[in-house]
Amino acid sequence: MFPAKQFDDVPTRPLLPRSMRRVAGAALGLAALAIAALSPLPALAQVADEDMWPGIRKDLYAARAIAEEDGAIGLEAPVRADDAALVPITLRVPATVATSAKSLTLIIEKNPMPVAATFTFGPAAGTGERVIETRVRVDMYSNIRAVLETSNGTLHMATKYVKAAGGCSAPALKDQEQALAELGKMKLRMHEGQQSPLMQEAQVMIRHPNYSGMQMNQLTGLYIPAKYIQSMEVRRGKDVVFAMEGGISLSENPNLRFTYGSGLDNEISVVAKDTSGATYTIRQSPKGS
Repeated sequence: MFPAKQFDDVPTRPLLPRSMRRVAGAALGLAALAIAALSPLPALAQVADEDMWPGIRKDLYAARAIAEEDGAIGLEAPVRADDAALVPITLRVPATVATSAKSLTLIIEKNPMPVAATFTFGPAAGTGERVIETRVRVDMYSNIRAVLETSNGTLHMATKYVKAAGGCSAPALKDQEQALAELGKMKLRMHEGQQSPLMQEAQVMIRHPNYSGMQMNQLTGLYIPAKYIQSMEVRRGKDVVFAMEGGISLSENPNLRFTYGSGLDNEISVVAKDTSGATYTIRQSPKGS
C-alpha cells in the first residue's frame, strides 16, 4: 500500500460547477478511482474493469433517451494517446444541427471527476459547423463521450475508446513556484486564415496548472491541492459564444480552439475563473477590423 495522501496545505473545498454537482450521487462509486491510485494492482484492475457509464448516465440524464452515433455530434480522439496528460479532443456539431444545439458535455468515464467540461452555446456560436478543440487528462483506459443536448431536449452521443493512463496524477510540466508565477497569463489568437463570411475561428490559451489534487510536489513529496479553471465565458462583442464549466480533467494550461459566428462586432473577449476565485480576462479583435 502507498501512504495516505498528505497535502502542502489544507485546501478549501472548491465550489463545483452545476454539471459536476449533478454527478455527486455517483461520487462513492467514482471515488474508487482515486482510492485505486493508492491501492494494490488488483484494486486497480477491478476499477478498470468496472462499467462506470450506467451510474454516470443516470446521474446526468436520468432515464432520458440518448441517440448514439447518429451524426448529430462528432468526436475525434486518438486510439492511443502519446501523453495521457495532454490528450487532444475535437468536438464537431454539423451545420445541420448547429441552430438547435443547446449544450455539449464531454465525459471521461474512468476519471475521478468524469465531466471534463460542459459548453453551453450562446447566440454568437453561429449557424455553421461548430468546432471545439481542447486537451484533456485521461487517468486510465476509458470511453470518452460527447453528449449534445438540443433546444427541444433531445440528447445525442458519440463515443471513443482511448488507451491512456496516469493523466490525472502526472507531474506538472513546471515546478509549482514557476507555475504560480505565470498563473493567469492569457493569449488569444484570431485565425484569420480560417475565417469565412459565416464562421470564424479563434484560440484561447491560459497559463494555469489546473492542479487535479492527485499530483505530487516533486520537491516536498506532498500532494498539491486541487486548483483548476472552473468556468470560462467567451463573447463576440456583447453576445455569448459559449460558457464553459470545467473540471480537473482539462489539461494543464487549458487550450481551446473554437469557431464562432461572424457579426458586425467580431471582437472576442474571454473571462475565466478558477476554484480559488481568481478571474482572468483578455480581449482582441481580428486584424483589419
